[in-house]
Amino acid sequence: MSELLTYFQSQRPQMVDFLTTLIHYETPTTDKAAVDRLGAFMEAEFQRLGASVTRIPQTQVGDFLLAKWNENAPGKPILFLIHIDTVWPLGTLAERPVRIDDEGRLFGPGAIDMKSGITVALWSIRGLIERGELPRRPIWALMTTDEEVGSVYSEPVIKETAAPAGLVLVMEPATKDEALKTWRKGVGTYHITVEGRPSHAGNAPEQGINAVIELAQQALKLQALNDLKNGTSVSVTVFHGGTASNVIPAKAEAQVDVRTLTAQAWADIQQHFENLTPFIPGAKISVSLHHARGPMEHNDLMKRTFAQCRAIGERYGLTVREDGSGGGSDGNFTAHMGIPTLDGLGPQGDGLHALHEHCVIASLPRRATLLAAMLKEWQFEA
Repeated sequence: MSELLTYFQSQRPQMVDFLTTLIHYETPTTDKAAVDRLGAFMEAEFQRLGASVTRIPQTQVGDFLLAKWNENAPGKPILFLIHIDTVWPLGTLAERPVRIDDEGRLFGPGAIDMKSGITVALWSIRGLIERGELPRRPIWALMTTDEEVGSVYSEPVIKETAAPAGLVLVMEPATKDEALKTWRKGVGTYHITVEGRPSHAGNAPEQGINAVIELAQQALKLQALNDLKNGTSVSVTVFHGGTASNVIPAKAEAQVDVRTLTAQAWADIQQHFENLTPFIPGAKISVSLHHARGPMEHNDLMKRTFAQCRAIGERYGLTVREDGSGGGSDGNFTAHMGIPTLDGLGPQGDGLHALHEHCVIASLPRRATLLAAMLKEWQFEA
């Protein structure tokens, strides 16, 4: 066992206490006041660790924070991406208080998504400071508050902050087997609206333009874009149209869930949506894309980034594995920008958004060790 891992093993009780404190701040995305209470706590913690902190005010969600260590040091920054919002409403903690079972699993709302990730990120910096080993390089942490609703407000802030970074570390949880996530599908929701022309279904059906029939034909056309064996899915998931049984429908709307593994497939699908044309003369089609995150592609850059991470881990007695996910994270934004990105750097656990949400306590020191080692040893590509 490496000396650094031994150190973080000794810190496990303190990490558990800190994680428990974070969980006791309930932070549903839609309750700005509640989220800001944890934001104030986090600001104080960042400052206690010697960071300069910039508050980025928000009106609809909790304020964001950008913490910087070694702000004036040369070189590209390493950026932690964390979010403090959860899916759980106020009062959940009273129903499901923090508990630790006989298998060393810590249960609680937000335990794995992602308050344990926040814990190990901060502890990696704290440990290096206490050991006098914090490298002289820029280290940033961007804390957002709306990831659970698609990062609607934070997306531009994430992209702007990450642009100069040489490495982005996304503190989403590891897989159940403690693997990193080196690929994530791109995910987006397309909204399609068809405008037709109403008419009486009995007296003058020929004078109407049936928006439902038009949209149904478009849905069948989109269904043909599925390429499941190569990771592309195009799923019409919501469909509305019509007002009364005796009226030719003048309007119809649909939502389409799109997921792809590659940037090329993402671009191809987008082009298909932009080029939709009506089947029925006179019908009008409008398309918009919502909550879109391009894919975190398992490309050559990702392979090289993971290989360096794994090699660093091995030098500190850690086995680092990789996997992926069909869902997106804020890491999709940065990876799609071409910035070296590693995701799933939070601890091992299970039950995201579920009643059995938990963190495996034994994984906390391992993840803190890996993060600290990467902060010390990471080499940027020329």
